[in-house]
Amino acid sequence: MKIGFNEGCNRFCENHSVLEDLDLCEKYGFDYIDIQSECLDREIAAGKYTIDDLGAWFADPKHHLKMLSYNALIFFNMKQTQEEKDAVMAKLDQIIADCNKLGCKMIVVVPSMDLTVPATVDEIREDAVAVLKEMVKKVEPHGIKLSIEFCGCPTMSINRFEYAYDIVSEVNHPLVGITLDQYHFHAMASSFEALEKADGKKIFVWHLNGMENMPCGAAYNNDEKRLWPGESGDCLDHKRYADTLKKIGFEGDVCTMEVFRPDYYKLSNEENIKKAAEVTKAHVAKYWAE
Repeated sequence: MKIGFNEGCNRFCENHSVLEDLDLCEKYGFDYIDIQSECLDREIAAGKYTIDDLGAWFADPKHHLKMLSYNALIFFNMKQTQEEKDAVMAKLDQIIADCNKLGCKMIVVVPSMDLTVPATVDEIREDAVAVLKEMVKKVEPHGIKLSIEFCGCPTMSINRFEYAYDIVSEVNHPLVGITLDQYHFHAMASSFEALEKADGKKIFVWHLNGMENMPCGAAYNNDEKRLWPGESGDCLDHKRYADTLKKIGFEGDVCTMEVFRPDYYKLSNEENIKKAAEVTKAHVAKYWAE
């Protein structure tokens, strides 16, 4: 099992830089990085570097760190006008172009939230399937995967594992799968029984984190309640997640740390990445090496 770092962990650390993250992730033993689009957009606009600078870093044979995913194309579904739908596809075109420069073969897609229409689960599924089938036509020539990240928030349109799995199953394409984030799974009470029956090959990304023991669906149960896994107060059953992923045949081969805790943003970039590496390595050794 290889290990990955998601920039959600350090996106608001002082003087954050994606280019610096690449060097630090490699220094502390990460194999992969999920680059956060908000970091990329913010820092390119500020003139810190260009996409070509990052592409040159990844292309340099002295580096072993690779990009696991572009995280993310946000709010891809349930668009109400043709203009909105066209904007999603135009954004996808731009992301594909960036991924080709970065050697990245996966785009995480995040569902829309705060819908203006009272859509049913079935209507949301039908819409998402249709949109993803159109997206596949764009990514397939490049061999880029699309990974839906259901988000465990009441206002999200796809907020449980079961909903995302039904969508992926209906699309039924090898380039379309799921990002399984442990926090999101627990936060809206996704079903372990459903996960245990799933085809592990449809899970492309495993996001590791712990969380405080908050009520499922509570408005205050948000990303800020994430913890380093195993930290005091963490309520997640990490052995069950790992054992279930083994049982169903998860082939993603990467365990990626993703936390969004404000206290962790008080660390320097290096302190944050070093801590994330230590915790991820310990987690994999404890739960995956058995």
